[in-house]
Formats: sequence, C-alpha cells, structure tokens
Amino acid sequence: MLIETFSVGMLSTNCYLVSCSQTKEAVIIDPGLDSLFETKLITDYIDQAGLKIKYILNTHGHSDHIRGDSILQKKYNVPICIHPQDAYFLADIDTQGQPAHILLEENSLIKFGDETLKVLHTPGHTPGSICLLNEQVAFTGDTLFAGTIGRTDFPEGSHSDMMRSLHKIDALPDSLQVYPGHGETSKIGNEKRVNPFLNH
Repeated sequence: MLIETFSVGMLSTNCYLVSCSQTKEAVIIDPGLDSLFETKLITDYIDQAGLKIKYILNTHGHSDHIRGDSILQKKYNVPICIHPQDAYFLADIDTQGQPAHILLEENSLIKFGDETLKVLHTPGHTPGSICLLNEQVAFTGDTLFAGTIGRTDFPEGSHSDMMRSLHKIDALPDSLQVYPGHGETSKIGNEKRVNPFLNH
C-alpha cells in the first residue's frame, strides 16, 4: 500500500491518495479541496503515477473533507462513499449536491487492487464518522488526532458517542499507523500512552 498525503483547504485537511503498488488501483480519502490549484496538484499526481481511481471515500461529512467530491467524481467517474448517517452533508452547496453512491456501514469492505480497508463506525464528531482500517494503518478522520480527538460540540456531535467510539479504538492493535484528518501521523500504541482521551 502506498499513501500520499496532501494538506488541503483553509483548515489543512489531510487528503490521502491510497494505492495498490501492484495494480495501481487507488482511492481518494477526504478530498476537501478549496481551489483549482489543489485539484490540479492531486490530479496531476494521479495522472503522472498512472493511478486508476476506484472510489472517493469520506470519513465524515464536514465540508472541509468533502468539498472536492463532486469535481473528482466527475473527472474519474467513480462512486462517492460515506456512512448513511452523514450522507445528508453531500447535499451541501459546496458539493454541488453530488449524492452518495455507496453507503458505508460498520464492517463494510473497500477493495482496490490487492488492498482492502474495513469500515469502523466511530460516531461522536458526527453521527456518521468512520475510520478505515487494515492490518497496518488506520485513517481516523476527525475522530482521533495525534494527542487529542475531534470536537463534539457541533450540533450533530455527541460526547457520549465519542467516548464509545474511543473504546473501539482502544481495542485496536498498538502497531497501527494513524493517519488523521488533520495534523501529524501517530501510532495507536502511542496514542494509548499519551493521548489523555485514550489514556484511562
């Protein structure tokens, strides 16, 4: 698995381009693109690397994570995927009303080339927040950051849901590399040691 990170938008969202090194099939995670320059940066990389985009994956529905969905969907003609409880966010004007094509439930599997990501439903930041996992990595969206967690004080947020979701994350292997929605990467084991929200 190859992972390329692009920091996009006013909130420096981590947009991930994740590909299978053998088949060149790839997914785009959280394309919160704010400008044509950012869009061209990512599409140029895709074209130069010879990648075949299979899915656009949203870890949740906030605009800084989905803003580029529509333009990339039209360019590559691939499904937009999101948890059903966050699908309503895609009706926002920033996505030009582009609907979800695939609804990701708990334990849904996303396959591209020889790679598979599994959905872990982790509500709290939003009702439909998810993490995407395999044996080596966890794309945690705005559920878990290095040293902290996502906000739960938005109208659709829930602190109690977040605490239940963090218990799920607590059960993950220490060796998983964490790729969050914002900020630096970490490891699950390190977060269990230093993150006050996981360090019970």
